[in-house]
Amino acid sequence: MATLKTAAPQFLVDDLAHALAFYRERLGFSEDFVYEGFYASVSRDGVPIHLKCAPKLEAERAHRKSEEHLDAYLAVAGVRELYEELKQRGARIAKPLEERPWGVVDFYVEDPDRYILCFAEAVAASPDGSG
Repeated sequence: MATLKTAAPQFLVDDLAHALAFYRERLGFSEDFVYEGFYASVSRDGVPIHLKCAPKLEAERAHRKSEEHLDAYLAVAGVRELYEELKQRGARIAKPLEERPWGVVDFYVEDPDRYILCFAEAVAASPDGSG
């Protein structure tokens, strides 16, 4: 039986070297590969993000940010520790750590190309089911 194993968003970036440095230095990702200077993959804990040097629509980036449309949702364990780590690394926190009414604690990071990544952890429900 076929099964899905992972998904990788593909972000269009202006400067591949700059984007790679950001993901390595600010978010703690590792470089998986770089292909002919225009395409690359980075990952952390087996979760990949692909980066492609290509033009993007700035109006679309601005719209997605103003409406809080996420570009990637990353489920994590230890979201509070990750938040502190990424702050220490100098990542641009677009939305601070907060418990949301839909049962997660999350925060948003914005990368240099204005992509918004949400790092989220499910909150254990209380015995009375209130969250």
